[in-house]
Amino acid sequence: METELTTHRIPAGATFASFQALGLGAAVEVAGQMSQSGYGSVWTAETTGQEAFATLGHVGARVGGLDLGTGVLAVQLRTPPMAAMGAATLQDAHPESRILLGVGISSPVVVGRWHGADYGDRPVERMREYLTLTRACLDGEAVDHDGRFHRVDGFRLGVRLGDRRPELVLGALNERMLQLAGELADGVLLNYLPATAVPWCVEQVRIGESRAGRPGGACTVFAYVHVGVCDPEQARPLARRDIWSYAVVPAYAAAFERAGFTAEIAALRAARERRDRDGAIAAISDRMVDAIDICGDAAHVRASVTAYRDAGVEVPVLMPLPWGEDRLGTVQETIDAAAGA
Repeated sequence: METELTTHRIPAGATFASFQALGLGAAVEVAGQMSQSGYGSVWTAETTGQEAFATLGHVGARVGGLDLGTGVLAVQLRTPPMAAMGAATLQDAHPESRILLGVGISSPVVVGRWHGADYGDRPVERMREYLTLTRACLDGEAVDHDGRFHRVDGFRLGVRLGDRRPELVLGALNERMLQLAGELADGVLLNYLPATAVPWCVEQVRIGESRAGRPGGACTVFAYVHVGVCDPEQARPLARRDIWSYAVVPAYAAAFERAGFTAEIAALRAARERRDRDGAIAAISDRMVDAIDICGDAAHVRASVTAYRDAGVEVPVLMPLPWGEDRLGTVQETIDAAAGA
C-alpha cells in the first residue's frame, strides 16, 4: 500500500546561499521565478553576507507563497531564545508560510576566525541542548533552564503565534548528529554529499526517530543539491576549490570518506601536512567534483535532482552554482531546468 509520502512529493526549494554576492535584488528576482515555477521554499545561509532573518523577511514580503528556511545558522552566534525570537518574528510576518529554522554546528572558521566567538567542544551535546531549549522557547511558556551551555531564567516568548509555529531543522553530516535530528528535529538538512550517500544518512535519521519513539518520517529529509547549468569543464576549477574549502573541516572530511572519497581525503591531508595548498586543492578529483558540484546541461541537472529524490531526499533544495559567464543567468537557467524535478 502506498503511503502519502510516495504519492505526494513536497515541492523542491532553492537557496540564496550560493549567489549572495549578487545582492538581495537577485534573491527577490529568483524567488519570483521559483514561485511561478512551482517551487515550495526559499532558503538562505549565514556566514559573512546578508543576515538570514532580514533576508528571508525581505524576500517573503515581496514574493508570497514560499516557505522560508535558514540553512544554517551557527548555534554559537545566537542564543536559543534569540533564534526563537527571530523565527517567531518571521512566522508572525508570514503566518501562511512554514518557517524552517535550520541550525548547525558550523565550522571553526565561520564561528571563530570570522565572528570571534568560541567554537567550543562536544558538538552533539551542545546541539541536543540547543534544540531542546529552542523548542521550549518556541512553545511560548515560561522557560527555566540550567544546562552545560546555556542558562535561562524565566524567558517567555513575547510573539503571539497561532497554530503554525516555526519548525526546527538540523544541519547534519555524520552518524550521531543525523540520529539526533531523528530524535529531536522536525527536519534534517544534508549537504555536500553525492546522491549515493543519501540512503545511509536517511537510515541514521530513522534510527534516531525509532529510539525516541517517534513515527517513521517524523523528521523530513531536506538536502542541498549543488547543480548548475554550465560547462562542467570550465566549472571544475571553481568546484574543486569549493569542495576543498569544506573537505579541510574534519566533520565534512569524515562524511566525504564515508561517501567513497577516501583517496581524495588522504591526498588532501598529505598535502596539508606538507603545507602544499595547491596540492590539497588538486587532491579533489574530477570524480568527486562531478558527484557533488554537478554541472552540465539542463537535462543532466534535472536528472541529477531526481536522483536525490530517488535516493530518499524528500525535499531537494537547489544550491544553484553561478559559474557561467552570466552568473544570474546561470542561476535562472538552473532553476528552470530543475522545476518540477
